[in-house]
Amino acid sequence: MEFLDPSGPMMKLVYKLQAEDYKYDFPVAYLPEPVRACIEERILPECPLYHNKVQLPAAGTQGLHLALNPFEYYMFFFALSLITQRNFPLSIHVRTSDCAYFLLVDRYLTWFLPTEGNVVPPPSTTLGGTIPSPTPRTPAVPFTSYGLHHTSLLKRHISHQPSVNADPASQEIWRSETLLQVFVEMWLHHYSLEMYQKMQSPHAKLEVLHYRLSLSSSLHSSPAQPSYQALYAYQESFKPTEEHVLVVRLLLKHLHAFSNSLKPEQVSPSTHSHTASPLEEFKRVVIPRFVQQKLYIFLQHCFGHWPLDASFRAVLEMWLSYLQPWRYAPEKQFLAADPQPRSIPEKWAPFVQENLLMYTKLFIGFLNRALRTDLVSPKNALMVFRVAKVFAQPNLAEMIQKGEQLFLEPELVIPHRQHRVFMTPPFSGNLLSSWPPAITDASFKVKSHVYSLEGQDGQYKQMFGPEVRTLVLRLAQMIAQAKQTANSLSDSSSETSANRSFLSWLGFCPIDVNGTYCTNDLDEMGQDSIKKTDEYLEKALEYLCQIFRLSEAQLTQLMMNVGTAPDENGKKQLPDCIMSDEGLVLTPLGRYQIISGLRKFDIEYQGDVELQPIRSYEIAPLVRLLFQVSSAVNRRFAGHMEALCSREDFLGAFCRFHLTDSLQAEKNRLSPVAPHRAGRRRGPRLSLRFLASYRTLFTLLIVFFVASVFGIGPGLCMLLISVLYLLYAVVMTAITQKLKPHQH
Repeated sequence: MEFLDPSGPMMKLVYKLQAEDYKYDFPVAYLPEPVRACIEERILPECPLYHNKVQLPAAGTQGLHLALNPFEYYMFFFALSLITQRNFPLSIHVRTSDCAYFLLVDRYLTWFLPTEGNVVPPPSTTLGGTIPSPTPRTPAVPFTSYGLHHTSLLKRHISHQPSVNADPASQEIWRSETLLQVFVEMWLHHYSLEMYQKMQSPHAKLEVLHYRLSLSSSLHSSPAQPSYQALYAYQESFKPTEEHVLVVRLLLKHLHAFSNSLKPEQVSPSTHSHTASPLEEFKRVVIPRFVQQKLYIFLQHCFGHWPLDASFRAVLEMWLSYLQPWRYAPEKQFLAADPQPRSIPEKWAPFVQENLLMYTKLFIGFLNRALRTDLVSPKNALMVFRVAKVFAQPNLAEMIQKGEQLFLEPELVIPHRQHRVFMTPPFSGNLLSSWPPAITDASFKVKSHVYSLEGQDGQYKQMFGPEVRTLVLRLAQMIAQAKQTANSLSDSSSETSANRSFLSWLGFCPIDVNGTYCTNDLDEMGQDSIKKTDEYLEKALEYLCQIFRLSEAQLTQLMMNVGTAPDENGKKQLPDCIMSDEGLVLTPLGRYQIISGLRKFDIEYQGDVELQPIRSYEIAPLVRLLFQVSSAVNRRFAGHMEALCSREDFLGAFCRFHLTDSLQAEKNRLSPVAPHRAGRRRGPRLSLRFLASYRTLFTLLIVFFVASVFGIGPGLCMLLISVLYLLYAVVMTAITQKLKPHQH
């Protein structure tokens, strides 16, 4: 750590080489895909970091390379090490915040982007020497420019200053700019703006779908067109890791603190003057100019391609950190002392409006992800809670609505791509013209932000419009369902634990003819996790109601319409179905409930009980033998059993208690069954299959063993068992007869 520290031996060597004007070759192949593609096609990237640095391959080498000074060379390789794929053993788990790389990034940001004071000058400056800023070079490779390119504004600012009275901080501000540009280019610039805008069109999405289908049937079809392959490769080429996302979040948090440390008199662009230091000017434009565009495309890709699991929490927290610059403001410590949530000051309204898509479109993207996840999981419930809590901060929803209103205001004339003026300062002019001109029209600012990211033909979907409101209501319904499911799982787990006993294992309990084994996620999550899930979902639903002004009556009506009210036992809930000529049919909501694990049918055998497959707890030869005996008895005495069971007296009830009725299962049918299957009836029958169970035989063996201990022989023991069972059957029949009138 000390060796690579900003004031350590490594950086001292870099500064020494910097003073001697050494140049080092950095292969273009190591650069992100969009930059590499531009350079290989002889198109100059917009970032000034690459200007006048692309060189032809040297003798004996292959490929283009960048001629970098020692500081740039070191920072490029330092940033590259984060996105270089490594294969660590699965057994090794190290917290990212404890890694040396994470700590070094934090130190570099604190050193070169200070929130207090100026950038610390390199050691050689204190000895009387001066480390010059990089000098422009003539490019060795001719390039085609696809638009105006903003040069390094801070370097041009410095060139206007007299060298005699030059401020040391002004001379060394290029290191701060270089550090930030390298980090942003290497960590965020893996998707180009032009390709992203092309991917937003429905036609392009259809092309990608066709290409994916062609991959699955490539052996039986012609090769896909190159354009399809390019679009597909754009979507799938780069997959950021969780560590990558956490380091980017650290960068964003520090940039917010760095930008918020701007002096109050320099916050407004109108107060900009020649007396403002380069560092203060850098703070004013660092986020909108260097970070916003690439971060938005990076987040869009993560929202669309990250797996639907708990690891998305890293992306979520990175996004939420960017949305809340007020958390890193100097007055944060005063806000933290107040237990009540305070309203977001109006001074943050311009930030919200100029980052409107970060709030609205990414929120819609999160809604679409949340609707496809299992909210019973505590980690997924926590993510929904975190987003709802952030957007429910007082005054934030109003700021977003105001930004949408500004964007939707009619504009008489919007010149084609006029939004470029905010991102492309002019080449010539004095110090004032080196920065973007101050635009006072808030509506034009918001439109420029949206059009610059989504293109002139982009379709904006309102966050508070009817379409998104429908998604929010669906999410509210899912939250209510997940709460009921979690409570049901918790209750059933408690009951299962309470009912487990040694006697039930021995067989003194009703036998499950279906042989089902009930389990749930509580065995892994635990009761505490279910309690947390319920709390997260309860607060998330409350926050969503605050954000979108949902009334309690609306939620109640929604739950009634979609059938989320519990059934009579308050626990088991079946998927949503409708009755048709073919029986019960799942609705789209019911299919979604099954896929998401919110509801399910009880899996049980619904055919002839005697013909169900032999279970693992049964003796197969004995099952077959007893089935033959039962079948012979049923054929011989079918008429007599039918007559006895049809009687309305006590004898009829006693016979119905012992004989199996094939229609009994239909009364408790819990899954869709075709009508022709539901109408079959075979009448009362005798079933001896329970005698083939290992549990039944083991129980009888234990009873005979205990009886032998007390000197009771096998014959007498069988007689006692028969008498006791007869008494039990008489009592149960009497109770059934007494309760029968109250069952209707």
